[in-house]
Amino acid sequence: MQTLLQKPNRYISSCRPTTRSRQPVAIRASKRPEYFPGRISDPDYVRIFDTTLRDGEQSPGCTLTSKEKLDIARQLSKLGVDIIEAGFPVASPDDFEAVRQIAQIVGNDVDADGYVPVICGLSRTKPQDLERAWVAVKDAKLPRVHTFIATSEIHMKHKLRMSRAQVVENAVTAVQLLKSLGCNDIEFSPEDAGRSDPEFLYEILAEVIKAGATTLNIPDTTGWNLPHEFGGLIASIKSNTPGIENVIISTHCQNDLGLSTANSLAGAMNGARQIECTINGIGERAGNASLEEVVMALSLRGKSQMSGLWSGVNPVHIYPSSRMVADYSGMLVQPHKAIVGANAFAHESGIHQDGMLKSRETYEIMTPESIGLYRAATDAGIVLGKHSGRNALKTRISESISIIYFCRVPTELDDVFKRFKMLADKKKNIEDDDVMALLSDELHQPEAIWSLIDLQVVCGTMGMPTATIKLRGQDGVEVVGVGVGTGPVDAAYKAVDSVMKTEGTLLDYSTGAHEDVVVSSVRAYINALNKLLGTNKTITSSTGDSMASVENVEVKV
Repeated sequence: MQTLLQKPNRYISSCRPTTRSRQPVAIRASKRPEYFPGRISDPDYVRIFDTTLRDGEQSPGCTLTSKEKLDIARQLSKLGVDIIEAGFPVASPDDFEAVRQIAQIVGNDVDADGYVPVICGLSRTKPQDLERAWVAVKDAKLPRVHTFIATSEIHMKHKLRMSRAQVVENAVTAVQLLKSLGCNDIEFSPEDAGRSDPEFLYEILAEVIKAGATTLNIPDTTGWNLPHEFGGLIASIKSNTPGIENVIISTHCQNDLGLSTANSLAGAMNGARQIECTINGIGERAGNASLEEVVMALSLRGKSQMSGLWSGVNPVHIYPSSRMVADYSGMLVQPHKAIVGANAFAHESGIHQDGMLKSRETYEIMTPESIGLYRAATDAGIVLGKHSGRNALKTRISESISIIYFCRVPTELDDVFKRFKMLADKKKNIEDDDVMALLSDELHQPEAIWSLIDLQVVCGTMGMPTATIKLRGQDGVEVVGVGVGTGPVDAAYKAVDSVMKTEGTLLDYSTGAHEDVVVSSVRAYINALNKLLGTNKTITSSTGDSMASVENVEVKV
């Protein structure tokens, strides 16, 4: 019987600096440019448009309450995103109220540096949608409405049942209506632009620019494009659309082929200066470009490989934001998720562990601290398992478990390592308690008066738990005993007592080194009794009548 326990994360999420062995990666400290719709004073600055509360919530199975949306919006503001797409106001009364509340509270919370996020609402090109969206966001200091209509042939034919001229007319009318309502920050998206005719895109984009659009968002709605294709599309739009110099080009990439982050960065490298993304990459179908991936790519590689591109996001708030979104949405983060996954800063391979113990830069291109994930100075993210090597085990023993005598007896460490490998083949993750039990077995092994040969335990709802045990005495004779108890461990202990003729009182409980909790418990109990019996000189043959008495003696196991 193997027990699987949920262990607490060894990392502590915090925004406070702690003692650690190396500093977080350097993050560009430039002040973000003052916000103006349609232009950015720094040509290298990339606006981060977070759509977790809109597209992210469209993930199947994801539902957020108004309070949860407000909490996430506050966290996004702390993170420092430029634009928060707070929802789709016409979708439901609750969504409308959530967007309006975010606009009124988060959209007016100006920090000491003058930063406040743009609050955006999504809308179709229908008049009632546009009016509802504007009412929801207008109380923010920086309100924006994002409107869209499909432009690919397949969407126009099968979904909209409109001609190209009708689509252009709808888009232009929508932008003009928003302008008449008083909205001066208007984003327009040609849905499914990645599969649209580029010539038609140039036409419709030019028309909405003339109507008053300030941001043109180019969506790869189905995740169809490859990075060189999408980058080329952005470059061609920039080169062939009249009036493009007066607006910001944006990207919105879905992850159907796992290329959303790559496509978004390709777009930025070809002229886009806004990237739409979500925390943890949640969203429709396979999700969206992941904010944490985009931001850290810009932070780590923007200067050297992307001509100096950067963002105003403060990465130290990435991990807390990720945890909040995962907890609220119920959309769990897969362990191998880049940046924020449980395994992102964990190392099990012996070769990797050896490198990490010598220099953490060998296998980590960023520090966990740089995203708000703090770990102890001695913690190199080592996960003990069947791939771990001798150096990792030795380091864990010396630094974390604080056993200082093993190095004087090298053969004992050899034995511990062999048993560690045997245990790791049967148990997925080896914890400190497991290593401590292995060490205790090797370093503090009492004289083997009795040793465990076999154990069988039967328990369930049909009767009392019973145990049958076979022990071997010092003279080599094997003795079988049975016991009945209140549970499998208690029954096994009673069986041990029946053979060893002991009556002890259990003061403390811990297990030995075995993947089965009952077997490890029995081994620990036998070891404790062997220590006690070893102090008594009256022990005789296992088949004789005179055995050591431990009556009224407390046994600590």
